[in-house]
Amino acid sequence: MALAGALLAVAPSAALVVVAALLGTVSPTGQDVGPFIPIEQALIAGDDAHGGPTMRRFSAYNIVGNTATAFGALLAAAFAPGAVLIGYGVTGVLLAGVYAMLPAEQAARRSAEPVAPKTRPRWGPVEQLTVLFGVDALAGGFVVQSFLAYWFHLRFGTDEHQLGLLLFGANMLATFSLVAAPWLARRIGLLPTMVFTHLPSNLLLIAVPYMPTYQLAVTILLARFALSQMDVPSRQAFTMALVAPEERHRAAGLTNAVRPAAAAAAPVLAGLALQNAAFGLPFLLAGSLKVAYDLALLVVFSRHRDLRS
Repeated sequence: MALAGALLAVAPSAALVVVAALLGTVSPTGQDVGPFIPIEQALIAGDDAHGGPTMRRFSAYNIVGNTATAFGALLAAAFAPGAVLIGYGVTGVLLAGVYAMLPAEQAARRSAEPVAPKTRPRWGPVEQLTVLFGVDALAGGFVVQSFLAYWFHLRFGTDEHQLGLLLFGANMLATFSLVAAPWLARRIGLLPTMVFTHLPSNLLLIAVPYMPTYQLAVTILLARFALSQMDVPSRQAFTMALVAPEERHRAAGLTNAVRPAAAAAAPVLAGLALQNAAFGLPFLLAGSLKVAYDLALLVVFSRHRDLRS
């Protein structure tokens, strides 16, 4: 990350920008990509099975991440681009120190132990979740935050300072929604929390490009962000609850690896839609695919509706 920050700050060529993006796990969504998430999720789950404080841990984990993302967007609006990129590189150095101080927990070592192939079904719940999460990530790739910023600039002439404030507000609303997620999951279950908060957020997403004014578009987008992240800790806790502790690293690795891979193709299609002035198409595609994902998730895992945090 430190080297990537230096390369991005200099940016002498497009090729080096690509190298920096790959090396530094740079994500247009503003969310982590790379090896961090699956390792962290398996550590957070610990030895808890089908409940306990797991959901609260995942909620806290995502609250911290979303808050940091929100303030990162705010700082990006306040400082020059070069300073932001240097700050990104410095953050990589600080993260290396944080990770170096993490204890080598016994639970993490146990969950990392290999499992005999005969105990793994060829098409089990982890593989089913991987496919479904891939559809969700593909849909999300149409409306990554970098695309949203570009679309608002094209449609309403929004400048970078307004965009920074907009993304700050959106991520803070998403953070507040994470506080309510464990409470809701305890009452209605992990799966209903995932589906019934995600569905209305996707309908709001479809409506964004059809708003006639900037104020209305921002209002609908912010309402969407207020609901859209409640499924994230529920999804993570649900994945960990479906598998044995020794399978959690594998489950987290598979379900998280497919997300950036699936999301990578969508911005290309969204860009083609923008070039042809089909401004509503990326939102429509993203929202429709996400609705299909929600319904499929509810059907495929209906027998696990009673899993609670």
